[in-house]
Amino acid sequence: MTILAITGATGFVGGALVARALAAGHQVRALTRRAQPPRDGVTWIEGALDRPDSLARLATGADAIVHVAGVVNARDRAGFATGNIDGTRAMLAAAVQAGVDRFVHVSSLSAREPQLSNYGWSKAAAEALVEHSGLDWTIVRPSGVYGPGDMDMRDIFRVARYGLALMPPPGKVGLVHVDDLARLLLILADNAADRATYEVDDGLAWSHRAFHRAIGAAVGRRVLAIHLPRALLAAGARIDRRLRGDGARLTQDRVSYLVHPDWAADPARRPPPALWVPAIPLAEGLAATARWYRANGLL
Repeated sequence: MTILAITGATGFVGGALVARALAAGHQVRALTRRAQPPRDGVTWIEGALDRPDSLARLATGADAIVHVAGVVNARDRAGFATGNIDGTRAMLAAAVQAGVDRFVHVSSLSAREPQLSNYGWSKAAAEALVEHSGLDWTIVRPSGVYGPGDMDMRDIFRVARYGLALMPPPGKVGLVHVDDLARLLLILADNAADRATYEVDDGLAWSHRAFHRAIGAAVGRRVLAIHLPRALLAAGARIDRRLRGDGARLTQDRVSYLVHPDWAADPARRPPPALWVPAIPLAEGLAATARWYRANGLL
């Protein structure tokens, strides 16, 4: 039995990882900002990445740390730096202090193009900290993560219900189901591995048009796919900011990397098949996601 320390455990990816770890018989120590209901197998550690005392409690006694937590949206570069760079630095320090050698770090494909966005810049800087930590580390760069419970892609599904697909300029994207990603993270936490950075998707590179049509099929609609130029996406981001404030899904920073033509995993950086292969096809995963949205009154 392994004791896993997990940051971001109350989020989309972290929640899937906690469920899979418990099903495999592991004990989980999970960081949370707010009090959580008791759960068998989980020790909730109330705290945050900017509270070193809570990170020390999280890491103490753990066999491995999976650092999932991070900031996806922030108002400026400083906000991304605080959440993704300083937070990673603090978690690494706690790991070293507690004598936890195994460290799995969840990054993003955006880290390979740090010049495009503040988010990508902050994730690349966090990766550099991990690489120079001296720990037994593995970095995982997921492509677009989706599945039941995801809220980032909800708006795309909603628009598809009306027969529309509003897309960035032509390009290709990678997608990975959250359960496949969680399975990989657990494999990596369980096994010491060569220090490596893995880029993760379902093994395919999807055009924006094919991806959005697959979402249309998941909601039972044939969609009219329209590529939007960067200027229109930027205007949409300004509107989203006015309407939803800090809860906006489309931000100026996100526009900066959405317009990049290649967000599929590099085949040379995918995990070796002997370690992990994706199991959930896109059509199956999108259909399950649509069903979850409907069941929860979100679609």
